[in-house]
Amino acid sequence: MDISTEKNGSARAGRAESASGQKPLEDFIYLISHDLRNSVRALTELPLWIKEDLEKSGVQVPGPVDEHIAMMTQQTRRIDRMMIDLLIYSRVGRMQEVEQVALDGALDAVLSDVRVPSGFTLERRLDCPQIEIGNRDIMTLLTALVSNAVKHCDHDGGKITVGSRDLGDSIEISVTDEGPGIPVKFRETVFEPMKTLRPRDEVEGSGMGLASVRKIAEFYGGEVDLQFLQGERGTAIRVTLPKNGTLHSLHSEGAASMSLSA
Repeated sequence: MDISTEKNGSARAGRAESASGQKPLEDFIYLISHDLRNSVRALTELPLWIKEDLEKSGVQVPGPVDEHIAMMTQQTRRIDRMMIDLLIYSRVGRMQEVEQVALDGALDAVLSDVRVPSGFTLERRLDCPQIEIGNRDIMTLLTALVSNAVKHCDHDGGKITVGSRDLGDSIEISVTDEGPGIPVKFRETVFEPMKTLRPRDEVEGSGMGLASVRKIAEFYGGEVDLQFLQGERGTAIRVTLPKNGTLHSLHSEGAASMSLSA
């Protein structure tokens, strides 16, 4: 079986921006996302309240107006989703302890929130059962990878494989799907913030999931890459994270630079 691998990861030197340069931007994202959510939630509810008030007053809302209200609600919910995902992105490494996390339990928690359609099969190949990482970060990483595999499957059913293995001085976490794969033109940008493979009217998403995956990998001194099987369907996204000492060192540096509460 021929396997082609394309690196989209951190390489620790050169590609990652310095922590000092990133902090002001991350703090800004955190603050503006947190503050704007209240306004966005109000904008989501107001059109529905107006409709209810009109109907209580005996005014029948015309069909086109009702459609416009539905469109407004959909768009404001998208903005709210974007605010949530920006908050998640800005919180990588913030205000959490690095600890031993059981991957099986973390995956159970993720699957209680991520809806995997009944036709799908999810296989676990967790050869390395634990990883030392921030609990919130591993939840964010697994949620993004599993959601991405489900979202971009182009047929009913399919198999998603979540794996982990010990590589000696690092641990690899992977999620493999049986979808159509990632078009060549997107392979260099798929981990960039707000990049989506399909229009949002086709697949709901902010384009922040895989960006958060890459940010987590880079924060812990690791990398993320894509793997494609020649002549077969599917994509494997692999995250490689260094073990113990490097994690503690990077977490300490990151925690020292994070002054805002989560």
